Amino acid sequence: MSIRVLLADDQALIRAGFRMIIDAEPGLEVVGEAADGREAVDLCHSGRVDVVLMDIRMPHMDGIEATRRIGADERLAGVRVLILTTFDNDDNFIYALQAGASGFLGKNVAPGDLVNAIRVVAAGEALLSPRATSGLISRLIHHVPTPATDVPELVLVTAREKEILLLVAHGLSNDDIAERLYLSPLTVKTHINRTMIKLNARDRAQLVVFAYQHRLVRPGDDLPAL
Repeated sequence: MSIRVLLADDQALIRAGFRMIIDAEPGLEVVGEAADGREAVDLCHSGRVDVVLMDIRMPHMDGIEATRRIGADERLAGVRVLILTTFDNDDNFIYALQAGASGFLGKNVAPGDLVNAIRVVAAGEALLSPRATSGLISRLIHHVPTPATDVPELVLVTAREKEILLLVAHGLSNDDIAERLYLSPLTVKTHINRTMIKLNARDRAQLVVFAYQHRLVRPGDDLPAL
C-alpha cells in the first residue's frame, strides 16, 4: 500500500516540485494539495492521509495551528506532520514540534532526503535526531518555561522504559537501541509505545521534546553508560 502524502504550502511552485519528486517514487503518492492550514485540516478529514508536508507561514490558518488541530483530533491519530522550514531565521517550527509535528525539513531538501523523511515518519519514527540538531534543541528549551522538578507522569514509567526513552532522545533508532540493550527491535518498539501512552506523547518526536524539556537529557550529553 502506498504512503499517502498531502502537500500544504501556499506556493504552488513548491507544491508542484514536491509532487514531481514524490509521485515518481514507488510506494509514495500525493493525494492532495492545500494552499493554507485550514484546507490542510479539511483534506485530512475528507480523505486518507498518512503524512502531511506542512509549511508554517500560510494564510487563513498557519501550519502551527493546523498541526495542533490534526494532533488533537483522535480521528486523525495516524496522520504524521513534517514541518517545512528555512531553519536559519525561523523559530516557529519549535512550536510546531510542541503542537505534534513529527519532525522538520528544510525547503531546499535533496529529493532523496525528502523521500527518506516521508518513509521514516510514516513508519512511526521521528525525523528529529538531537545529534544533528543540538542547537535547535537548545533553542527549544529556552522557548519554554523551566519545568517543575517533579514530573508526575514519570512515576508511571518503568526503569527499562526510562532507559529506552533516554536513548530515543539521543537519536538512536529502534535497531540501535535493541543492539545496545540486547533486546529485539519489537521489544524496544513495545516499550516505546507504552512510554508514549504514559507520557501522552503522540509520537517519537514528542518523546524527544519531553526528555529535553524536563532535563532528562541536555544538549551535548554523552550516551548513557552501559
